[in-house]
Amino acid sequence: MTTHHPGRARPTRPTLVLVYQRTSLPWVFESAERAGIDLVLVPRPDETVSRDGLPPAVVDVLRLDVEADPAGALDALRRRYEERPFQGVVTLYDPAVPFVAEAAERLGLPGIGRDVALGAQDKRVMRERLAAAGLNVPGFVRLDHPDDWEKAARLAFPVVVKPAHGFSSLGVTKAESPGDLKGVVDEVWRTCASKLGRVDGLVVEEYLDGPEFAVESLAHGGDVRILTIGYKGDPQGPHFEEGVYRAPASLPADVEEDIRREVTAAHRALGITDGPTHTELRLRGGVTPYLLEMGARIGGSGVSQYIASGVTGIDFAAQALRIAAGTATEPLASGPPPEPVGAAANYIVPCGGSGRISAIRGLAELRDDPRVDHVVQMLFPGDVVRPYPDFTGYPAFVLSRHADIAEAEEFHRFLERSIRIEFTDETDDGQGTDATARTARTARTAKTDRTDGTDHGGPE
Repeated sequence: MTTHHPGRARPTRPTLVLVYQRTSLPWVFESAERAGIDLVLVPRPDETVSRDGLPPAVVDVLRLDVEADPAGALDALRRRYEERPFQGVVTLYDPAVPFVAEAAERLGLPGIGRDVALGAQDKRVMRERLAAAGLNVPGFVRLDHPDDWEKAARLAFPVVVKPAHGFSSLGVTKAESPGDLKGVVDEVWRTCASKLGRVDGLVVEEYLDGPEFAVESLAHGGDVRILTIGYKGDPQGPHFEEGVYRAPASLPADVEEDIRREVTAAHRALGITDGPTHTELRLRGGVTPYLLEMGARIGGSGVSQYIASGVTGIDFAAQALRIAAGTATEPLASGPPPEPVGAAANYIVPCGGSGRISAIRGLAELRDDPRVDHVVQMLFPGDVVRPYPDFTGYPAFVLSRHADIAEAEEFHRFLERSIRIEFTDETDDGQGTDATARTARTARTAKTDRTDGTDHGGPE
């Protein structure tokens, strides 16, 4: 079903189809408005979109089920393109990246192509392509069936088991020894089958001992510009719940250069020549960068736009949207990341346990804190948080701007002390709300309009 809004369409402006973006996360919509780009929004199937509540850049709403009926969705996009042409198709939702790439490819629009998109999303293919390019890759084994677990017993332990097509922390689990491996593989397989509806395979890879970082980059015509490198903590497992994202990271110049070189080379190895990327990596031994993944999208459903723009003053999403529309003209600057104009941070409130949430302490007070731009709340009292490796989601994001990284670090230490989640011992008895379902449809943001829906995961 297509809902058109007469009087709002501006045919002289380029139009992009934006697939599966929650309207509660405002940054990409604001960037589109600043860039002079209209959006045709394809909302998530579980999201109710009100005509009165649409962001200003959205001129049309197109209902498609990209995951359950990709062939039908592609056909509907083709018909929409023939009736009212648009200039590109984009998404910030990682599972939809291959669909968007295929749609653009079929319509002759700017994009990276389906094969490249699959390589950026499937961790098995990504590992193989990075290794073939001579980049730093941990020892790994791909598992196409849980009974194949013994293939991974030859790796150096500990290892990490993760779904080939996953997001956030879903199913990601550390196995300390070969004796733990079969149980972990079976558990991750069951979790993925339950949460994703299918399992396309797993990756087992050697655990990388070192802090984690995120890199926000933009590619255009094969040139790569790295905007920010941010610190993501040092998760030890057995599960890998995200906690912080602070940029710019404090790194020695030689280590920062190694990260920049590795990430740039990974773009070439994976064939990502145009568009935004969100890269996560660890510094093995604290010095050597090893990529965990590179997403061909703006990360965190728009959180990466907030971080990159806060650090650099550059409208990351606006530039990415111009590339997708084929209107980008300015060349990308090579060399080190831009000189920071400030620090930006995202505190990802940890669940800290499981059960039914009885209270969330310390969050409401932040809505008037001058350091805080947004509090995006996804979990609420009454929601049920399931234990890992099942991934229910994060209670909230607290996004803030600071004069420098030291101030951001101190603010996060304050949040660690002041925010806590309280649980009852009961699990979901059918009388309360399953948080996985609820967080897919309800969110509240501070200092922005109150709207429906957000991703229930962390930065993707």
